[in-house]
Amino acid sequence: MNMIREKEAINAYLKLLQSKGANSSLLHKRSLFLDKLSASLGNLALDGGEYRIAIENIMESVPADNWHENLTAAREFYPFWLKDIKAIAALNKNPGFEVPSVDWKPDLVSLKALTDSLETEKFDTSETWPLKAYTQALRHEGAEQALVDTRVKLAKIILIRLRSAPEKNGVMYRTAVDLTLPLFTIKQNRRLFLVVVREFFHFWSGNPDAASMVLKDGSGSMLL
Repeated sequence: MNMIREKEAINAYLKLLQSKGANSSLLHKRSLFLDKLSASLGNLALDGGEYRIAIENIMESVPADNWHENLTAAREFYPFWLKDIKAIAALNKNPGFEVPSVDWKPDLVSLKALTDSLETEKFDTSETWPLKAYTQALRHEGAEQALVDTRVKLAKIILIRLRSAPEKNGVMYRTAVDLTLPLFTIKQNRRLFLVVVREFFHFWSGNPDAASMVLKDGSGSMLL
């Protein structure tokens, strides 16, 4: 297996991280994960679908607590693997591309405990408003009640996971999502959760165009 392509991409990615101030510990962790990933990428065409499948497969062997950090690496590494010069340049200039990892993590809990809690859980106004807006948007698109109920339950799960977050922003949202994904051991359910949380983010963040985002993307990719 020739992995020169992957090694060059890893070196370029780690060089950028280092230029952003990444410490040796972070660089070592990212390097270990990407070395494992490279073994799955070596024979693949430069294709987003192939990359997504490789990520899905490798994440099955990653400890649940490391999902956010490793998925972050996978998302950031992707344009380097593709040799997408414009995307790499954007990462280099983007002030949102930060080296320090988020210290906060949602509480350890099982999916069963989360699901069971939905029967009695109370949601405050800041949580209820996006839930109602999401429900209305789904119904407006003609979704059947069973579909609406399932998606709203998944949206409630992410709200519960976000309650201990120190801030309300996209970084916290993605962290909560990444660290909830390993609770879903069935891939089909995990993909549905990803679809829902991406739709629901627009309502949670107050995007005025949120209603136009529902039932548009069913891919459930971990990389978006």
